[in-house]
Amino acid sequence: MKYLTSIRDDLMKRLEEIEHVDILVGIPSYNVEKTIEFVIEQIGKGLKKHWQGLKSLILVSDGGSVDDTREVASAIEVPPFVEKVVAIYRGLPGKGTAVRSILEASLFLRARATLMIDSDLHSIGPDWMLNLVTPLIKGNYDYIAPYYRRYKYDATITNNIAYMLIRALYGMRVRQPIGGDFAFSGRMVRSLLDDERWDTDVARFGIDTWITTTAVKNGYRLGQTKLGAKLHETKDPSKHLGPMFREVVITTFELMEVYENVWKEINGSTPVDILGEDIGLEPEEFDIDLDSLGESFKYGYIEFKSLWKDILSQEDFELLKNISKNKDFSLLNHENWVRIVYDFASTFHHWERHHAKLVGTMLPLYNLRVASLYHASNEMDSDEFESLVEEAAVTFEEQKPYLLNQWEK
Repeated sequence: MKYLTSIRDDLMKRLEEIEHVDILVGIPSYNVEKTIEFVIEQIGKGLKKHWQGLKSLILVSDGGSVDDTREVASAIEVPPFVEKVVAIYRGLPGKGTAVRSILEASLFLRARATLMIDSDLHSIGPDWMLNLVTPLIKGNYDYIAPYYRRYKYDATITNNIAYMLIRALYGMRVRQPIGGDFAFSGRMVRSLLDDERWDTDVARFGIDTWITTTAVKNGYRLGQTKLGAKLHETKDPSKHLGPMFREVVITTFELMEVYENVWKEINGSTPVDILGEDIGLEPEEFDIDLDSLGESFKYGYIEFKSLWKDILSQEDFELLKNISKNKDFSLLNHENWVRIVYDFASTFHHWERHHAKLVGTMLPLYNLRVASLYHASNEMDSDEFESLVEEAAVTFEEQKPYLLNQWEK
């Protein structure tokens, strides 16, 4: 391999003792003492209920938690045929390095199915193990993405950036490409570990974007499995998602550079199989802080308007100027947002300075987009909101010639 291992010696000794597993369930963790017990218990129940005849390992890959995450995880009992290991990974801090250590363990143990499960879940149940593992063990799939029911104001980065770009660029409709709960075949594990991007933003929140893009780009057999609602620690987009936004967007734009010869040749998109039995949980509603979203755009316009004027079309910049004056967020429509994203992607392509700073200037526009969707969908139910998201996704596809034109300038 072309990089140093993220597995420490104490973990390697345990893996040598275990020798082989059929199913490896990895849990990247950091300061989640309040939720990790429930997550591990539900995984153990699911493995006992559905896969008792197979040898399994639950591997908690921790980022050096300063609370009692590791102590809590170590104390939890699991079924006798299930191994459990809690270890600190080696390398850059971030979810990506935790994932890398899990994949390396999977390769060493020759796992037939490798799962990645978020550590802050409130909604995971035993049947997640059935729906995630079955397509790999019995269905010849290589990559299984989650298919959740989510509240309309949850997953704003997915609904406005990640789903839209992966669908429009690479032609596959993976509805939750950065959902956090995935499953891989051994073939895909090897492919991911052979890549050299582990020392980039992939090592932080960009990991989910990169994994899905790799699966789509390499032509692996993709599926989505029903996991019901995703209930976890809620993050108000106006307050908590800035770092994640930057890292997801940077990773997506960097991969556009790497796979330019792939996405330029793709038109339209193809549905991806939706698998598994229904899981009946419904998403929880929550409020978002519209005032904070508006303030972000207001101060962003003051600070970045000269740069935005250079990056964006005259029509879109004039619209932003108008919104900054009258504060009518509903004026930003799908077409405006798509061109803004494509203009930033193209500028990123030509930009010779600090890419992270460029993407940082896009954050107030993302907050404006979230506010505009709130105004457009305030009275909508979940199905109506999903139709609105699909309208935007189609617009991203239809406007792809605009991206190609801007990219070549």
